[in-house]
Amino acid sequence: MADLLLVERCKQDDAAAYEQLVDRYRNKILNYVARYSGSTADAEDLAQEVFIKAYLAVRKFRGECTFQTWLFQIANNVCVDRFRRVKRERVAYSLDEPVETAEGEVERDIPDWSNDPESIAQGRELQAMVQKTLTTLSDKLRPVVILHDLEGMAHEEIAEVLRIPVGTVKSRLFNARMELRRKLRFYVEAR
Repeated sequence: MADLLLVERCKQDDAAAYEQLVDRYRNKILNYVARYSGSTADAEDLAQEVFIKAYLAVRKFRGECTFQTWLFQIANNVCVDRFRRVKRERVAYSLDEPVETAEGEVERDIPDWSNDPESIAQGRELQAMVQKTLTTLSDKLRPVVILHDLEGMAHEEIAEVLRIPVGTVKSRLFNARMELRRKLRFYVEAR
């Protein structure tokens, strides 16, 4: 069933329709908020907050953008708000903690199928460094690089989610990549 039809049913207090929308977007929102926050432990709470806010505001959805874009706008706002509240605190997470997906739990790391222990260890170390470095990006840069490079969204979709011009998306994406490159240079050059 199309998102817009489900949204219209939600506006008429059809809880089953909203459950379908939640089921459809749960993993995307969970992945986004986990990457944004750098904490799979916080991801469930953040995603729940996103879906509660969306449910409470669904009557305000006017269809000027896709439901997915609207939902990611809410997710981004929830993440920005949470990150501002805990900005001075360091977020710690376990690299051993699995990530929940539709297919079940998977390792945080993407294993290197070459079975070379050194390559596997280096890949895990790099992935952890990138994730840690992502959390140090500013609130303006972090969502752009996550939405584009990790979630696969187009520049135009990101512009709608963040409510900024497409040119600003491109500029921030460039700046985010340059900052990541600068912050990770010491690690890459040491290899």
